[in-house]
Amino acid sequence: MEARSYASTPLKTSKMPPGIPYIIGNEAAERFSFYGMRTILTIFMVNYLWLMGDTATEQLSDSEAIEKYHFFTAWVYFTPLLGALLADILFGKYRVIMVLSLVYCIGHLALALMGIVGPAPLWLNIGLWLIILGSGGIKGCVTAHVGDQFGKENRHLLAKVFNWFYWSINLGAFVSSLLTPWLLEWYGPHLAFGVPGILMGLATLFFWMGRWKFAHIPSKGLHFFKELLSGEGIRAVLKLLLIYAFVAMFWALFDQTGSSWVLQAEDMDRNWLGFEWLPSQIQAWNPVLILILIPIFSYGLYPIVDKFFHLTPIRKISIGFFLTTLSFVVIAMAQEQIDAGATPSVAWQAAAYILLTSGEVMVSTVCLEFSYTQAPRTMKSLIMGVFFLSVFFGNHLTSTINHFIQVPSPTAKITSTTNEVVHGGFDQQTGTSDDIKITFNDEGKRTSLAFAGKAELDTLLDTVIAAIEEKNFTALSDEEGESLTKEVKDPWGHEYQYKLINKNRIRIWSNGADEEKLTPWDQGATLVISRAEGPKSASFFSFLDTLRPEKPWLEKRKEELGLETQEETLALGPSISRNYFVGGLIKLEGASYFWFFTFVMLGSAVLFVFVAKFYKPKEYFHDDEDHAEAQEEAIGN
Repeated sequence: MEARSYASTPLKTSKMPPGIPYIIGNEAAERFSFYGMRTILTIFMVNYLWLMGDTATEQLSDSEAIEKYHFFTAWVYFTPLLGALLADILFGKYRVIMVLSLVYCIGHLALALMGIVGPAPLWLNIGLWLIILGSGGIKGCVTAHVGDQFGKENRHLLAKVFNWFYWSINLGAFVSSLLTPWLLEWYGPHLAFGVPGILMGLATLFFWMGRWKFAHIPSKGLHFFKELLSGEGIRAVLKLLLIYAFVAMFWALFDQTGSSWVLQAEDMDRNWLGFEWLPSQIQAWNPVLILILIPIFSYGLYPIVDKFFHLTPIRKISIGFFLTTLSFVVIAMAQEQIDAGATPSVAWQAAAYILLTSGEVMVSTVCLEFSYTQAPRTMKSLIMGVFFLSVFFGNHLTSTINHFIQVPSPTAKITSTTNEVVHGGFDQQTGTSDDIKITFNDEGKRTSLAFAGKAELDTLLDTVIAAIEEKNFTALSDEEGESLTKEVKDPWGHEYQYKLINKNRIRIWSNGADEEKLTPWDQGATLVISRAEGPKSASFFSFLDTLRPEKPWLEKRKEELGLETQEETLALGPSISRNYFVGGLIKLEGASYFWFFTFVMLGSAVLFVFVAKFYKPKEYFHDDEDHAEAQEEAIGN
């Protein structure tokens, strides 16, 4: 009996290709998997990772977690290029998607094993790199695989399917962005990372089930290089790279919804719309807004505006850049309130999400379809991979900025099996006035940090704490704090500095022995106010309250490690703790951080207007006779 073979060309039909439902089902499950994992990644690294071993370790700072989050996200969007090359040159899209999906599943398994076998940071790195290879490797191939199902007779349905494709992405992201933070809160990292892994397994199954329904466009082998190196291929890539350079800035801002926006939400009033939102859950607003805004834009705003102003894809992208800028204006304004000790409503982020998601519809959705149509026939997957490089460079930029703004601490990585270690300080010589002493207990855990002028600093801290207690544990404003600190000098004759970080955190410090701002030798303490919060609304998953444990996973884990829990702290009434530091500050924080990205995006948006003026698109499809017959449109700008 003759072996059954896959179709190698699109089905000749004016209707929807039969393989589309399998691709859409695969995408919904895979996006649940990816976004479920990524949604909780920042919160996990800041609040959970340090508790995953036999003993507690040092917590990551916010900036360290943001840097790692965007490093991971960047590389997830670099590997699509590698997957595209494997698909277009050697194996074809279907085989690459299937093999790398299995790698993807193993990556989720590694994350679920954190804290069970071996050191958790090691499993975190292994899991993230496997997901980078798996998720990234299939990303461009899946997008191009959608377009491969269409020919001349039904290409008019392509825009509709790309909208459905994006709709499925955001349906999966919406459900997982609500569920996985709840699982992390109550059941911990193993289940929170394990459930996305199960969904990735289902995504792989869906895709395999549709194998006989798909058009399997074969790889082109060496012909791929012939077209790539042709004048037309090079022109197509270079033209799109110009667009992607600006789109990278969009991603540098957009993907901060999973990092800096989540950490900002921790300092906001999250009782809103009748629910108490977990900080990571707020990311669910983006996909649900996508589900609402795509049809509004596609079938409402675009046709209406197009009657008066011709909305080409390039013009849509340009408008999207300005909407993205406005979203960060809102976020920066909210952060200014937090910096002043207020607790703004998370409704500020809701407003920012509306603007940002509108920008996403006009940048990302449009650019996906536009990229496919502008890619020469043998370069569809490659161009999808190149498009995702814009996400790589955008996130890499954000990661690099967050790395640069961190001031290193000279004592952060010091460990010891003895009870005391003396660091030479700024002059690098022990036995001098700027020595730094670190003490450890018998288990190797730090118990104290001492440095020059600590006695005077403690006297100042006592004064500030007394003033806070007199105000019923309300943090002093910067002006009130500075009136107290300016009366005290550090050992080098300089005044101490006071900064209100949020309503519960205050920093008091000096420039240290080198007498320069924001260097590894800054020294001081952070005051942390612990108090009972007001009444909270029901959680989004309150209907599952009967299934959840009595205590959140973090509280139980701290009990297991012998650490003070939040319940124990609050039982003693309001209190103020002090955490000493040497170095480790942030050069760009608070509202200044968000204003920085706002103005960078604004400059990019203005410059792109001039690019849009002169860009001339050209379309290619698989069943065009040859390049001479490829549809060529001067869409006009």
